[in-house]
Amino acid sequence: MKNKLTVLKLGGSVITKKEKLFTPNKRTITRLVKEIKFASVESLLVVHGGGSFGHPVAKKYGINEGFKDSSQILGFSKTHQAMVSLNKLILDTLIQEGIPAMTIQPSSLIITDNGRMQRTDVKIVSRLLELEIIPLLYGDVVLDSVQGFSILSGDQLVSSLAIKLGADRMILGIDVDGLCTSDPKIDPSARLIQYINLQELKNLQHKIGEAKGPDVTGGMLGKILELIPAVEHGIKAIIVNAAKPNNVYRALKGEKFIGTIIEKGDKVA
Repeated sequence: MKNKLTVLKLGGSVITKKEKLFTPNKRTITRLVKEIKFASVESLLVVHGGGSFGHPVAKKYGINEGFKDSSQILGFSKTHQAMVSLNKLILDTLIQEGIPAMTIQPSSLIITDNGRMQRTDVKIVSRLLELEIIPLLYGDVVLDSVQGFSILSGDQLVSSLAIKLGADRMILGIDVDGLCTSDPKIDPSARLIQYINLQELKNLQHKIGEAKGPDVTGGMLGKILELIPAVEHGIKAIIVNAAKPNNVYRALKGEKFIGTIIEKGDKVA
């Protein structure tokens, strides 16, 4: 691919109000779309999370546990419907700002095996990137060859697509400043880790906080574990607070930002 690809994740905790069911944070969505527009990255793929749309429904019906009984079938459909609704809001905002984007439904491309991506056809995604159209994907419910169905997190999508498409970097927009020594939401002494290599990251895993809300994809720990395979492939991971204006813009532009950079080697540029 001619231009180095950036994979951007917009966290569900940022683009929705997680304490209110099915409530988007429209002001933040609009701001983030404008930051994407003004950053004008030549090759960009965007993935978004579920927040108060997908997670509560999936949790209610136990979708992350796989198919157990027929009472979950409607929940499977409802979870997908919730994510489609949120996705449309983001797609509409991108197009309103004059950004060429197209939704790619993950459940139409991907089958998992015990929750892990098994078969993925990225030809459509690659072609969109060649046409300078931003592929827009999201965490989704998908068919699973072992469990019947499962949840495919946006974080797993980010890491897997970054590897398959040969991305240069992944930018994860979350609701805290970055990776910290402990959970900054409950520990006032938590310190931001600005730079960390892969081995240090693996050593830190046991200190990283679990999700405190109805997040069926693992919270911060889940995000970090999903990043590791891509970082092992030499893809830089950048974690920023997307709830604060211009952080995503600065990260996209390669300017100085407050956040965390994760790289494979000992030295971080």
